[in-house]
Amino acid sequence: MDQKVRLCVLLAVGLLCLSLAPAAQAQVEDLIEDDLGDDMDVEDDLELGLAGAGEEEEEELDGDAEKAPPPSKEPPAPKVTYKAPEPMGEHFFAESFDRGTLDSWVLSNAKKEDADEDIAKYDGKWSVEEMKDSKLPGDKGLVLKSRAKHHAISAQLLRPFIFDTQPLILQYEVNFQTGIDCGGAYIKLLTQTPDLNLDQFVDKTPYTIMFGPDKCGEDYKLHFIFRHKNPKTGEYEEKHAKKPDADLRTYYTDKKTHLYTLGNSLTLTHTDRSSRMFCELSPLCVCRPLVVKPDNTFEMLVDQTVVNSGSLLADMTPPVNPTAEIEDPDDRKPDDWDERAKIQDPNAVKPDDWDEDAPAQIPDEDAVKPDGWLDEEPEYIGDPDALKPDDWDEDMDGEWEAPQVPNPACESAPGCGAWQRPMVENPNHKGKWKPPMIDNPNYQGVWKPRKVANPAFFEDLHPFRMTPFSAVGLELWSMSSDIFFDNFFITNDRSTADRWATDGWGLKKAAEGAAEPGLASQMLSAAEERPWLWVVYVLTVALPLVLIIVFCCTGKKKTPATVPAAEYKKTDEPQPDVKEEEEEEEEEEKAEEEAEKSSPEESPAEKEEEEAEKEEEEDDEANGEEKLEEDVLRRSPRNRRVRKD
Repeated sequence: MDQKVRLCVLLAVGLLCLSLAPAAQAQVEDLIEDDLGDDMDVEDDLELGLAGAGEEEEEELDGDAEKAPPPSKEPPAPKVTYKAPEPMGEHFFAESFDRGTLDSWVLSNAKKEDADEDIAKYDGKWSVEEMKDSKLPGDKGLVLKSRAKHHAISAQLLRPFIFDTQPLILQYEVNFQTGIDCGGAYIKLLTQTPDLNLDQFVDKTPYTIMFGPDKCGEDYKLHFIFRHKNPKTGEYEEKHAKKPDADLRTYYTDKKTHLYTLGNSLTLTHTDRSSRMFCELSPLCVCRPLVVKPDNTFEMLVDQTVVNSGSLLADMTPPVNPTAEIEDPDDRKPDDWDERAKIQDPNAVKPDDWDEDAPAQIPDEDAVKPDGWLDEEPEYIGDPDALKPDDWDEDMDGEWEAPQVPNPACESAPGCGAWQRPMVENPNHKGKWKPPMIDNPNYQGVWKPRKVANPAFFEDLHPFRMTPFSAVGLELWSMSSDIFFDNFFITNDRSTADRWATDGWGLKKAAEGAAEPGLASQMLSAAEERPWLWVVYVLTVALPLVLIIVFCCTGKKKTPATVPAAEYKKTDEPQPDVKEEEEEEEEEEKAEEEAEKSSPEESPAEKEEEEAEKEEEEDDEANGEEKLEEDVLRRSPRNRRVRKD
């Protein structure tokens, strides 16, 4: 019983938690929004649409004791007011597109080499506008508008970035508003050269770093490529970072704004108001930008979470520094070089009883022809119903023969035609003899060319000192449109980058979180897209209810036969101690009746004893209610007297 009660309680608590989950999530969101409202510029008016709301607020300010009755509906989520981020501190480039123009950007008028004439021109359309489903009215960004077009746009930095003792921090936001089929959203940092012409920006324009997302098919990439200059030849070679271990699929499919950063970690302080807001918004009060650091390390982050990190010296492909030794291209394997690890035993001799000519199968000598086998009947006969075609020409077609059909006489027989013994495996078959294999005593291993000094070897211990860059550019081909870019920022100061990310992406994240539907709405939306989820929901709710009903509301009714012996004495009615006692009494009564029938005459002593027992029983029944316990004890098998036959 106790186990059933506990199980029922656990099931009830589980259902209660499931039912309260959406409400709890909504309360958490309200608390987050309230906290954000204290530190951010949040509209205080909730637009409840209730008459006299302004008067009630004035009465509360005046200290009026009377309070307005609570509204019948829950107030909507507070709206986050957008404010364009402003760069504060050392930076080389900052663009939020909130001016609504592309005055500082240059559209490329070039043509792509080695491409068809109809698609070679960089004629893809760009626009500055808000997102289609914007949660921050007034927040604008750069939007790639065309499909299956080459796009190229670029802008000059405030001053060239020189790789010296300060880290490079690059970050910007991307939103695939309509998803992404095949295309990229990466940014290029264009190398500072005397002949750099942004009007002729193409795919072969020299760049120092390329960073950002790229996807085609099911291949989800996050590029980090830098061009390294060979100190011996002066040629540039692309170095690619290792593939991230994290799953990047969600960033391409959830249609949310994501912050792509190249940088290192920095713990935020609570002295700055915007930083404090972001700490309250983020689960961990840590901001990590995309940074390439002077110690030759890098970090790649999405939404302030590290997805890839490593060293420029050890985690790039191909490596920055070539190997000191290479295989001699002029070395040749000697003619007598033996690479055979195993050889046939030259001393082995074929056994005398080895028969190479024994067949693999032989007739089964134990087989017996079945009874009723029709040796004289053929298995197939000519079709007796077939007729020669009228146009059959024996001179041209030959003698006509009826088509073959199974012999009907063989249908009831085990077989027809000449009987042959079935074939079985030959136990004496061994096949062609071969000498066994042994270790080669002359084995010299697999031959490899000898190592010689690499004539192209060099050692660059500071690959961070890359070529300076003076412009940023987007050179893209995409099969999807409406890719949203915003809040480009380049700096060498981590606190400045953190502040920019907080004022820009942090505000978007707060607005998206405030407008995000609750758990119940998400479950309903998922069920509309995948109807089979309704079955899961029904089973999740119905199964616990059925278990509660089965375990709590049903059960066997207690009968005297099933009630434990210890529970019998918890009632005021006289009852036997156990069921076995009743059975014993019935057997004793039957034995007495048989004894009475078997003895025709009883002795006077036995009659007197029986009469005395009857009198005692009558006295006990008269005083049963007063002496119930004594009666039960007296009737117990331990206190019963042994009767005489």
